[in-house]
Amino acid sequence: MERFDIIAIGGGTAGLVTAAGAANLGLRAALVEREVLGGDCLWTGCVPSKALIASGRAAHTIDRAAALGLRVKAPAIDAGAVLERMRQARAAAARPDDTERFRKMGVEVVFGAARFAARDRIDVAGRWLEAPRMVVATGARPAVPPIPGLEDAGYLTHLTVFDLETLPRRLVVIGGGPVGLELAQTYQRLGTAVTVLETLPRVLPHEDPEAADVLANTLRAEGVDLRTGRAVERVEGGPGSARRIHTKDGDGNPEVIETDEVLVATGRKPHTAGLNLEAIGVRLEGGAVLVDGALRASVPGIWAAGDVAGGPQFTHVADYHAKLVLRNAVFPFSRRVDYSAVPAVTYTDPEVARIGLTEEQARARHGAVHVYRYDLADLDRAIVDAATTGFVKVVTRGGGRILGATVVARGGGETIVPLALAMRHKLGLPALSQLVYPYPTMAEGVKRAADAYYRRKLAGGAGRWLRRVVSWLT
Repeated sequence: MERFDIIAIGGGTAGLVTAAGAANLGLRAALVEREVLGGDCLWTGCVPSKALIASGRAAHTIDRAAALGLRVKAPAIDAGAVLERMRQARAAAARPDDTERFRKMGVEVVFGAARFAARDRIDVAGRWLEAPRMVVATGARPAVPPIPGLEDAGYLTHLTVFDLETLPRRLVVIGGGPVGLELAQTYQRLGTAVTVLETLPRVLPHEDPEAADVLANTLRAEGVDLRTGRAVERVEGGPGSARRIHTKDGDGNPEVIETDEVLVATGRKPHTAGLNLEAIGVRLEGGAVLVDGALRASVPGIWAAGDVAGGPQFTHVADYHAKLVLRNAVFPFSRRVDYSAVPAVTYTDPEVARIGLTEEQARARHGAVHVYRYDLADLDRAIVDAATTGFVKVVTRGGGRILGATVVARGGGETIVPLALAMRHKLGLPALSQLVYPYPTMAEGVKRAADAYYRRKLAGGAGRWLRRVVSWLT
């Protein structure tokens, strides 16, 4: 039996950060991974998708060059070169997750499938490891709907789409969430004819409806065949041949769509299969490890971090979880998880970034709220960059306290950062308005929305009082 101070199960972001942090604290740490270090984000998610997005953005920029006064030929898409560049980018990003690097830190890296035999003991392919602190960080897997014929026809998910050796001529994406829309826009820009099928009335159902509408209109303008309120009835065909997607619209009208590839992007579910968690008393809920506010499982000495813990499924949340779990597992005073200031970004063009509550959610929870909105059509940086599609919207309560914000903009993921900082440290709109921003930047859209707070105050009783004071002084 090999004994450690802490064992992290899963070599994605949450497990890597836990193991590295523990080793830096002088603990004897083990990291167990069944395949390869790096996790979904590195190999089948964030990194390869953003590499493809960069190629698609470049192609789209060339297509729109005339709007910037340039005369250029339409880009010739070299599919093999695009995909090879994606793989090179992924390999470069994988260097910090190299196995030997972690072993040099003092982490014992063990490859194989882990199975709990007791709350403090696991079996990894016949190798027994023991520790008083166990961190389950096994991530999530694609959630594939039970569509008749889909399995036989063959389909892609985020786990397999980046293994393609060429770009398909036609692609049907089932699911209008962030992953589906990011890849739909990218493949369309790279020359694939893309159809998106979403069962709900609108795409991005968790985002501000106005943001979803802006993005939907943008995708359609770029040629994506985006169909909402579409149920997929069944799929016919098989690998190597055209697939036939049988759908129905909201009125029950049938339609058949032919495609060369099908990408299923209908969400992800926590991955706990084979761990034997329930046998040792660990409670699961919806497939996720049921945790308390400190990310402790129902069995003492076991924590969960990342997607498997049932919270927001983002790499930055997995990193946050890991640091919190390590603190709570090692030190006597625990800290509770707080998702109120966690940003989420859909990396389309424009990007849709959100933090906290949407306007719709804020009104449902708090009733009367104030909304401050600035349209990028009036922002100098957006104008000179020919990127005026989008807006900044901030939802507040009394005193300018921020309940949430949505940014739809090129680079929206960066633009929302000052709002994230303000929410994290409970700074209101006055602080964001008084901050000096570099000119011209997209972040000035945040300042313009914040400035509207003062304009509203000056239009009310405070403004009348101030005008009387100024009049008296002059």
